Amino acid sequence: MNIKCSFCQMPYTLSRVEMLDALQEMEAGKLNHYDAQCPRCRRATPVQRQRMQLFFPNWRDALKEFEAEMKAHPQPEAPLPKPEPASNPLVSSLVGGTEGGSKAEPAPAEEQPAAKKETTKKSTAKPKARASAKKK
Repeated sequence: MNIKCSFCQMPYTLSRVEMLDALQEMEAGKLNHYDAQCPRCRRATPVQRQRMQLFFPNWRDALKEFEAEMKAHPQPEAPLPKPEPASNPLVSSLVGGTEGGSKAEPAPAEEQPAAKKETTKKSTAKPKARASAKKK
């Protein structure tokens, strides 16, 4: 089912599983519309129950088939992702370890006095007017 977000005008679709879930939710809560979330702006776009039933007229039969299929072929849960080791040497030195296992401290930077820049002062006073040599 194609939907257009009423806020950002982005078109997106609801899959059959999402429509089954929405129709089941509306049936259980006796709701007149379903709030479909836009994938771009995450705002809810209301979809009327009649419109959804028009696109999926035999949804109750499809729901029974879907539940029977899920019981026959259960899907295992996805494993949690493992934390990745820090590959950035700056991050690993802050954590306390380095890649080699030794705790070598970085060599201190040589301290040198900052070179002073010579700046020229600009006078803010107006230059004196010259007396003109041409007087008649």
